[in-house]
Amino acid sequence: MQTPLYNDHVALGARLVPFAGWDMPLIYRGIIPEHLWTRTQASVFDICHMGEFEIKGAAAEKDLERLVTLNVAALQPGACAYGYLLAEDGGVLDDVICFRLGPARFWLVVNAGTLAGDRDWIRAHLSANTTFTDLSPSMAKLDIQGPCARAALEAALDQALPPLGYFRFQEISIRDTSCLLSRTGYTGEFGYELYVSANEVPRFWNLLLKPGQILPAGLGARDTLRVEMGYPLYGHELRREWRPTGAGRGRFLEMAKPFIGREAVRREMEAGAFRVLVGLMLEGRMAARAGDAVMKDGVAVGTVTSGLFAPSLNVAVALAYVDQAASRPGEALAVTVRGKSLNARVEALPLYKKGTARR
Repeated sequence: MQTPLYNDHVALGARLVPFAGWDMPLIYRGIIPEHLWTRTQASVFDICHMGEFEIKGAAAEKDLERLVTLNVAALQPGACAYGYLLAEDGGVLDDVICFRLGPARFWLVVNAGTLAGDRDWIRAHLSANTTFTDLSPSMAKLDIQGPCARAALEAALDQALPPLGYFRFQEISIRDTSCLLSRTGYTGEFGYELYVSANEVPRFWNLLLKPGQILPAGLGARDTLRVEMGYPLYGHELRREWRPTGAGRGRFLEMAKPFIGREAVRREMEAGAFRVLVGLMLEGRMAARAGDAVMKDGVAVGTVTSGLFAPSLNVAVALAYVDQAASRPGEALAVTVRGKSLNARVEALPLYKKGTARR
């Protein structure tokens, strides 16, 4: 599949790769320059492949409370929150962001690779009078990320933006077009997500790029940015066969309410034998890869889920699930990478600690 911006990416000379069933831009100028521009200036990412569901009706809040692990009732209109969509056995079907647009109107933003399964699962667990609409085919999404994002975006659009707080959003009109503007982000930097009609998104893409302050960035930089922040990627840090207990050490799980999969999660938490997600700082620039073994004193204590060279830190880093006894910051470990043993130490997340997202 191709996003509405496919021809624009080709015109910009992007290297396109398959991702979750889509042809997506991996790089334009290079991962490192795109990464560093996002950390210091502002970049725009094509995220049109992701899914958006609208759920509304008198029972929508109650239905969502059972479907997702976050506290839906606590959300005020204009606020959003992160959580998980779980199966009955507690396995992670997806990680989602829930938006509350009104007393009985919500959005769920879901991952591209799990969209069809999420749609079927959610529909099967809604009350008869709750309305479900898959907005994905007609909706587009641009992420504008970087410490200069607000000034650059206002200059490009010739319009002042509302002073949104972190994990807040607002439905607004930009250039006579209805949009939803949010501030969640997947890079650790200050920025916005712009949800707009798929028909309109090429016009907005070109408006943003024209002044030259905002530059395009691809999935390569998106990955290095999110790993530096310790943010999970479905299929790497989150999977159907895993419960989310160790991913956030209990965060994003509102255990006081009933939700699908809660009892399986509770049993795992009570047993206390689950591995936890940690950051690793390796010695040098040689990167670990998903599946590499994490060792302590010659004994396997974990597995790498994501590994790469971190441009902001000038060293190789990784995310890994490890035994709790080996998870303390400063713990000396080793990672077996292509037959070599590389020294590593546990580092508290985020690995990159200068992000501006909460500014």
